[in-house]
Amino acid sequence: METLLTPEELEIALRSIGAERYHNRHPFHGLLHGGKLNKGQVQAWALNRFYYQSRIPMKDATILARTEDPDLRLIWRQRIIDHDGNEGEDGGIARWLKLTDALGLDRNYVLSGDGLLPATRFAVDAYLHFVRDRSLLEAIASSLTELFAPAIISDRVAGMLANYDFVSPTALAYFEKRLHQAPRDANFALDYVKREARRPDQQHAVLQALRFKCDVLWSQLDALHHAYVAPGNIPPGAFDPVRLSAMDR
Repeated sequence: METLLTPEELEIALRSIGAERYHNRHPFHGLLHGGKLNKGQVQAWALNRFYYQSRIPMKDATILARTEDPDLRLIWRQRIIDHDGNEGEDGGIARWLKLTDALGLDRNYVLSGDGLLPATRFAVDAYLHFVRDRSLLEAIASSLTELFAPAIISDRVAGMLANYDFVSPTALAYFEKRLHQAPRDANFALDYVKREARRPDQQHAVLQALRFKCDVLWSQLDALHHAYVAPGNIPPGAFDPVRLSAMDR
């Protein structure tokens, strides 16, 4: 990029990346929301997604540690509270564990990470490294996938409640909170990026950061689809719903 975009043009470019690359377009989500997965496949999704959820406050703590602006820290730290909870109130991580509980997964097993797909771990850890190693502007821009979250959350809740008798509104409580939290966080980050990306190279870096984050989310679903939808591809040591059912009998 050699031409400086206006803030409005930059926002249009960011939203076009989401329209093309956000993981709501992945076939696995079509199966999940359309009731085409069995319980074991939904368990695999929830188990692997927990690793991502558990690393979000670590990512946000890294951003806090990197900024010298107390006003930015004051606003950004709310993200950690949203996920970790505060003063007896459950956060997003605890609510996600209620989902894995409702799906019949042992909580200690979920917390251990023993059943993760290797690609899940690599993708999520790559995101943490990106936030640690790239510029603060790029780190904040990578969170802009939240711009596109409300639509997928609405589809997920409606689809799962309509199609799976093993899912309840209580089990999906995580998503109800995110319908309000994600737009708040995304709007703040978007305003920051539009204000602070003042040069063409910075704007290019911002766009690349959002592409990278979309790739992180997409690659997790690629791994789930390969392992649990296509037969015979579960890696050694990863969660195996068939084997788990046999052990329970």
